[in-house]
Amino acid sequence: MSANSLPVRKASPSGEDAAAVWHNLEVNKALDLLDSNADSGLTSQEVEVRSQKYGLNELEEHGGRSNWEILLDQFKNIMLLMLIGVALISGFLDFLAWQGGTLKPGEVPFKDTVAIMAIVILNGILGYVQETRAEQALAALKKLASPLVRVLRNGKLLEVAAKELVPGDVMLLEAGVQIAADGRLIEQSNLQVRESALTGEAEAVNKQATIVLPEETDLGDRINLVFQGTEVVQGRAKVLVAHTGMKTELGKIAAMLQSVESEPTPLQQRMTQLGNVLVTGSLILVAIVVVGGVIQARGFGNIQELLEVSLSMAVAVVPEGLPAVITVTLALGTQRMVRQHALIRKLPAVETLGSVTTICSDKTGTLTQNKMVVQSVYTNNKSFRVIGEGYNPTGDFLSNEQKVAVDEYPEISALVVACAICNDSVLQKEQGEWAILGDPTEGALLTLAGKAGIEKDQWSSKLPRVAEFPFSSERKRMSVIAQVEAVASGTSPIADVDPVIAGFLQSENYLMFTKGSPELTLARCTQIHLGDRSVPLTEAQRSQILAENDIMASKGLRVLGFAYKPLSEIPPAGSEETSEDDLVWLGLVGMLDAPRPEVRAAVQECREAGIRPVMITGDHQLTARAIATDLGIAEKDARVLTGQELQRMSDQELEEQVDLVSVYARVSPEHKLRIVQALQRRGRFVAMTGDGVNDAPALKQADIGIAMGITGTDVSKEASDMVLLDDNFATIVAATKEGRVVYTNIRRFIKYILGSNIGEVLTIAAAPLIGLGGVPLTPLQILWMNLVTDGLPALALAVEPPEPDVMKRPPFSPRESIFARGLGAYLIRLGIVFAIISIALMAWAYNHTHAAGYQGDRDAWKTMVFTTLCIAQMGHAIAIRSNNQLTIEMNPFSNLFVLGAVVVTTILQLMLVYVPPLREFFGTHWLSLEELGVCIGFSALLFVWVELEKLFFRFMGKRTV
Repeated sequence: MSANSLPVRKASPSGEDAAAVWHNLEVNKALDLLDSNADSGLTSQEVEVRSQKYGLNELEEHGGRSNWEILLDQFKNIMLLMLIGVALISGFLDFLAWQGGTLKPGEVPFKDTVAIMAIVILNGILGYVQETRAEQALAALKKLASPLVRVLRNGKLLEVAAKELVPGDVMLLEAGVQIAADGRLIEQSNLQVRESALTGEAEAVNKQATIVLPEETDLGDRINLVFQGTEVVQGRAKVLVAHTGMKTELGKIAAMLQSVESEPTPLQQRMTQLGNVLVTGSLILVAIVVVGGVIQARGFGNIQELLEVSLSMAVAVVPEGLPAVITVTLALGTQRMVRQHALIRKLPAVETLGSVTTICSDKTGTLTQNKMVVQSVYTNNKSFRVIGEGYNPTGDFLSNEQKVAVDEYPEISALVVACAICNDSVLQKEQGEWAILGDPTEGALLTLAGKAGIEKDQWSSKLPRVAEFPFSSERKRMSVIAQVEAVASGTSPIADVDPVIAGFLQSENYLMFTKGSPELTLARCTQIHLGDRSVPLTEAQRSQILAENDIMASKGLRVLGFAYKPLSEIPPAGSEETSEDDLVWLGLVGMLDAPRPEVRAAVQECREAGIRPVMITGDHQLTARAIATDLGIAEKDARVLTGQELQRMSDQELEEQVDLVSVYARVSPEHKLRIVQALQRRGRFVAMTGDGVNDAPALKQADIGIAMGITGTDVSKEASDMVLLDDNFATIVAATKEGRVVYTNIRRFIKYILGSNIGEVLTIAAAPLIGLGGVPLTPLQILWMNLVTDGLPALALAVEPPEPDVMKRPPFSPRESIFARGLGAYLIRLGIVFAIISIALMAWAYNHTHAAGYQGDRDAWKTMVFTTLCIAQMGHAIAIRSNNQLTIEMNPFSNLFVLGAVVVTTILQLMLVYVPPLREFFGTHWLSLEELGVCIGFSALLFVWVELEKLFFRFMGKRTV
């Protein structure tokens, strides 16, 4: 076969792509399909041809926006576009005035234009900085590619860049190497590969080259293949490269990541809606004012004045300070969340959390402690309950809830010795806490032994390990061969050996301890250890052991069976099948990854808050149901949907089930994406947890993707919106509460800012319609109000403490309008009242400054309007802290920032009136104490109105927004 004709599609057992079933092919068949040689690899010419055909072994990035496109997109916001138009028209009018010599003495041309454009540019930069931080998941995936790899080419061993690998290359692996491509094992020696980044399985996988697997074998069970991005833990191997680049499993994940489109967050959608409403309303109002002014003047003689009014109205309607206030509010929310161990990667996610209706959580480490704890022991027809905390090797054995002495039950001592010897983990104390170095399951066995007074170090000297048969997924067990030191050395007869060991021995020098699947281990036993001796195992005893195993499993326990066998010599390597026979049964050990104690309360809080918790785990369905029931996630007899059942379902069938199922078991990470999409099609707003590379597409698809900070991979973290620094479900609930608080406060300061903006617009529009000469407010003064007198109190309102019932109500719909639940009506109502107060003041002030004998500046009425609008907002800020409580009923010191902002803003406003340089720059006029007092009196009316509204709604038995 020539290199130019590969791959041979007709030889493929299934469909177009032979690589899809590499695990179903024998080694020689795989080599033939890729026209490769196990001893010499490819030739240089073949490598060059295949490089042209398959391209580089790299993850490719498709689509996406360049930084320039992201920057330009910031200026497509409708409110910013309107401000840009206002700036240009204002600049044109200033240019005409400058050229025509009609500028007032001391007036600076283009200052309005410069101020508006500065705000536009700042808002654009703010949005750009947020968006350019967002997508780094593909970069994290690329880090998993090994930079150099050893290959056979032209019969020689070479070291080449990983990106130069092609299908058909023969790659050599050894311990510590990160695998650079997907491939079929040609040969292997004691090869173990850690695939947790890809499959989510924590334990290293023992690989076998000679085995041929069925086509439908799951990814995590393809033990004759290796995958890009995984790591060799021990051993060595020769591998035929089958897939490179985007065709690898890692490449498929990269493609899925890039195919998942990021939807705008609820807050972004609401802000877009808000902008559309404000701009549309403003343009309609401008049209009414211009047409009304022209009709009133019976011509276009006052068109310049009408244009100035229109510009001021356009500036007034846009809440220029709102983007900055929202950004700061979200940033403050992220800081509070970090203190609760939740790291927010994308600012809008803070508010989005408040809309979550469903939390899909992993079990291990999130709902549970990721600390296996032995709960039950069964030996010699007796069941014992074991109590104790975590990995602390102190505790008690209970029989019928009565504490028992272990030394009274030799069977327990024999069983826990097997737990300690047939074990590769280490139990140690770190900073006052007991911890496990190694597998949590084996750690639980060491802890059990410690509770029985058996220490691994001590017994390892009595029974030093001399050989082992490692765990394999086919045998589902492991065995350790230990030498009986005292007997072997001849220093002590059997009678003088430890009584437990003596009970194991006849005249042999070695003991083999075996642990594994209870059913498969028991099937190899012919005897049972009773008291201090072994006797033939009866069928009745066998049935009783299996029944007890089922009882333990139904309680959600992970059950292991233990056995031993005396040996006269060390068995040869590869003799597992014959050596692990005629075993002596010791007993069962049932363990549980105990739930985190705080999670039950967190699940209950979810329920009260109208949020449905869902468990998704790779564990057995019985274990999943037991934990879910214990935590309150599901009812005792609730349905558990398994990965196999899910695989057989169509998307439509799954969508019909997702609202009914709260527990998913034996689910692989790729199923998570389907679950998320099904929930979203049902209108649910989903938070999803994950830690592996395979979880990344689901995390990106979810409305809130939550990565594990301790066990999570870089890829999962980069694809997520939030990282749990403590991997704790309770932290998700705490963050959700913070999200609700943030959204409530955002609505609160939107009420505050937009209520005043509507009042400003109506006041400005009224000036020419009631026949007053000139525009009451310049664009610069309006910018001052929107940025400073609105902005500072709005920031203070952003840190208002949560209301008591924040987690006692259902989540608000993420698709609700920003004006929902009466907010729109409140804004219109308040804006009209504010405008009536301001127009009344404006009419009085105009008549006052134009009355005969008035000694001041006749344009002082404009400054009175400006001052009244600003100070009235201070009363509004104080009143709006609560929707339902009167200000006098609230603790004035519960939010000192509001009091501080009101005082500071009032002082700044007065400085604009009474400090000459500021007065000159902002175009204000000196006010007498009488005039200032009138401004304050009219301003107080807005505060009174808001408080009276609260009393009215309280009387009517309604809650305000």
